[in-house]
Amino acid sequence: MKIMLKDGSVKEYGEAKAIIDIAKDISEGLARVACAGEVDGETVDLRTVLDKDCELNIITATDPKALYVIRHTASHVLAEAVKRLFPNAKVTIGPAIDEGFYYDFDAEPFSREDLDKIEAEMKKIIKEGHEITRFTLPRAEAIKYMEEKGEPYKVELIQDLPEDSEISFYDQGGFVDLCAGPHLMSTKGVKAFKLTSSSMAYWRGDSNKARLQRIYGTAYNKKEELAAHLERMEDAKRRDHNRLGREMDLFTTVDVIGQGLPLFTPKGTKMIMKLQRWIEDLEDNEWGYMRTRTPLMAKSDLYKISGHWDHYKEGMFVFGDEEKDKEVYALRPMTCPFQYYVYKNSQKSYRDLPCRYSETSTIFRNEDSGEMHGLTRVRQFTITEGHLIVRPDQMVEEFKNCLALAKYCLETLGVNDDVTYHLSKWDPENKEKYIGEPEVWNETQQHIRDVLTELEIPFVEDVGEAAFYGPKVDINAKNVYGKEDTMITVQWDALLAEQFDMYYIDQNGEKVRPYIIHRTSMGCYERTLAWLIEKYAGKFPTWMCAEQVRVLPISDKYEDYAQKVCKTLKKAGIDATVDSRSEKIGFKIREARLDKLPYMLVVGQQEEADNTVSVRSRFAGDEGVKTLDSFIADITEEIRTKQIRPEMQSQENQ
Repeated sequence: MKIMLKDGSVKEYGEAKAIIDIAKDISEGLARVACAGEVDGETVDLRTVLDKDCELNIITATDPKALYVIRHTASHVLAEAVKRLFPNAKVTIGPAIDEGFYYDFDAEPFSREDLDKIEAEMKKIIKEGHEITRFTLPRAEAIKYMEEKGEPYKVELIQDLPEDSEISFYDQGGFVDLCAGPHLMSTKGVKAFKLTSSSMAYWRGDSNKARLQRIYGTAYNKKEELAAHLERMEDAKRRDHNRLGREMDLFTTVDVIGQGLPLFTPKGTKMIMKLQRWIEDLEDNEWGYMRTRTPLMAKSDLYKISGHWDHYKEGMFVFGDEEKDKEVYALRPMTCPFQYYVYKNSQKSYRDLPCRYSETSTIFRNEDSGEMHGLTRVRQFTITEGHLIVRPDQMVEEFKNCLALAKYCLETLGVNDDVTYHLSKWDPENKEKYIGEPEVWNETQQHIRDVLTELEIPFVEDVGEAAFYGPKVDINAKNVYGKEDTMITVQWDALLAEQFDMYYIDQNGEKVRPYIIHRTSMGCYERTLAWLIEKYAGKFPTWMCAEQVRVLPISDKYEDYAQKVCKTLKKAGIDATVDSRSEKIGFKIREARLDKLPYMLVVGQQEEADNTVSVRSRFAGDEGVKTLDSFIADITEEIRTKQIRPEMQSQENQ
């Protein structure tokens, strides 16, 4: 048996050998820091026995790949600690995840005090240094084993496995858990961990099943790495749009209205309207789009033509019963089929194409309650959505233009460096999820691949993430907690024109099927606002702020002048207010800073006499005295060019 190591060297053995023994054969030092093995690219236990030629990488504690194994083992330590302290709790599942781990329990809700006790018990288990061993049982014996332990959720998991399965378990000092691994060799390998929170979850993510209690935690190889992570998490909490957006009075939610249905305050609405007007003006005046206005709902017949009724009905709000009602309606989950009928309203020549339609649409999607969060996952949202009807020979160039427009919008928002590009492809192993022939899918995916390569845009390919009618480019960004959401989509569609019998007349007078591009310039306004709140921690660029300037009279005597200044600013198109409260000027300045305002204009006797303002900003602190005309010229240019001024680092002006 030949084992090729990461450095290219080869170890030969005459018999099967466990990875941990191969590590010891290389050096005792390597074996001490080894956490797992990687065999032909797959992460496995150090206990795994190799019996044939392969490539082996021994993963040490300093390798980022070790974190998965460390965190997976930490989740088992958590489960053991909970069972020690709460013997009646039932264990379910406990995976490692991107930023840590969690374990779900059928138990009473855990308090912060409970988490502290569980954490202390985990430290005891780690200090005890239990060896972790793996064993297997036939399926029937495994079911009986877990039934005797009184763990019904584990029994259900085993029952879902094929009858001829060998079921693996891990034992750490008497605590046994059903698991496929991999795990560390001992509980002592969990060097640094922290339980971070608890929440409610549903068994198998199904709201119709048992309510469980989920405990989250994280683990690292070193205490310094853990401390750095916890500091990042504290910053994430400060930036979390679901908290900060409410504190800044941008939006709220109300139980009696419903989950996933946010209410935008005047401030939040003003911000969204600024973004919307910018996108609409940009598309219409610079990129050749034509605006449409279409209904919020349609008969089921429309969605049957598009394929959404067969492929997306569960995600729609449907009114009526097909078996009882003559007509069944549904709120629209997208705008595309409506705009197709705008196109079909008149006959088109090849000279009329491309037809670029855009609409600021309200969209409805029946999201699962467990999936919704703040503004990033909602049941009703608004998006400036567009569809380009193009000749086949125009498709590549128009697709490039859509990507260029998206990039321009990202750059203007100051977030272009925060995104990743994904080519979302169909899954040929799951053909029933899609319409169209494999040849069409493969061809369109290659076209997108070629475009991204030509534009030198780095991208990853995701199988199974395409819409049912075509592949797409998803431009994704992570929220403050590391979860990735799609912000912008540009989709290549060579199929739906046939579904809707769309055509144009070519040079020879023949009917020809067009292609369709589905695209957004910026994504939905709710998710974009959430992204911007977290990106800027509420300190938005001046052009998008709901309140750009606050005028601060130093006393009631200068109220009239402050109001005059404010009125002049508003006439110039600047969003300004006056703080006319009978408070000291220092208090007013501190309040304006806490409200994260771009500019404060302090006015008193001298400013009134000279028709000037004393300017303070988030960007430079005290900017000195300026004439009102000069200040208006400066801020107007900043807003017009959508400048993003760097923030001043001084604590005083943060």
